[in-house]
Amino acid sequence: MALTISSREVDGVTVLDLNGRITLGEGSVQLREAVRDLISKGSKTILLNMGDVNYIDSSGLGELVSAFTTAKNQGASVKLLGLNKKVKDVLQLTKLYTVFDIYEDEASGIASFK
Repeated sequence: MALTISSREVDGVTVLDLNGRITLGEGSVQLREAVRDLISKGSKTILLNMGDVNYIDSSGLGELVSAFTTAKNQGASVKLLGLNKKVKDVLQLTKLYTVFDIYEDEASGIASFK
């Protein structure tokens, strides 16, 4: 199942709802382009809603790190929301859990940008 991304604004924060798999190829490219596009349009606060991401591979992890780094270099920030157990375990295993700001619910994720 390919990755689908939909974008919405909540209190000035851009929320990207991700659904599917973030893997080598299409999924990671879509994520990269979506984040870069938002940053190029001036969005400084991006929340990746990963509640419907059912699988992420090493390439997908690389894209998350790349999105985080690109945003930081442009004065923006990317935070994660609603990780399922499988994705959370992968982030903990790779120690990336300490790199990202991760929130369980959307309200606290949105509030963290204020």
